Amino acid sequence: MATVINGIDGLKSSVGTHLGYSNYLTINQERVNQFAEATGDHQWIHVDVERAKAGPFGAPIAHGYLTLSLGPVLLPEIFTVGGISMGVNYGANKIRFMSPVQVGSRLRAGAKLVNVEDVAGGAQVTMEVTFEVEGAAKPSCVAEIIFRYYV
Repeated sequence: MATVINGIDGLKSSVGTHLGYSNYLTINQERVNQFAEATGDHQWIHVDVERAKAGPFGAPIAHGYLTLSLGPVLLPEIFTVGGISMGVNYGANKIRFMSPVQVGSRLRAGAKLVNVEDVAGGAQVTMEVTFEVEGAAKPSCVAEIIFRYYV
């Protein structure tokens, strides 16, 4: 069940808090292929299943940006912000892809609220989002993502 953060004051009082983890999501080949179609990135390590089995990762892997793009799917399972009129993606300060996400693996996200700054009409919120493959020794992706929430 997602943590509900109440408005800008709730965001400010949650700075430094790890908000929890999403459920695991299985990464299937169909999702990888759809991402390849959407982005034009058809590199064989993603879409050529047989060649990828003999490649450096032993299986096809998800695109790094596919992993990152799953934030809007996984983050609402961790937290929601009430008392606002809207929230928008604002950018990222740092993104690192540290280990591959093999097709067939299960991926989840964890979120820590790092910073809140006042902006006109709302707040700018920095989250550290960690994407983890079940059973992996290190995260697949760690990203410092910025959102803006408006009242």
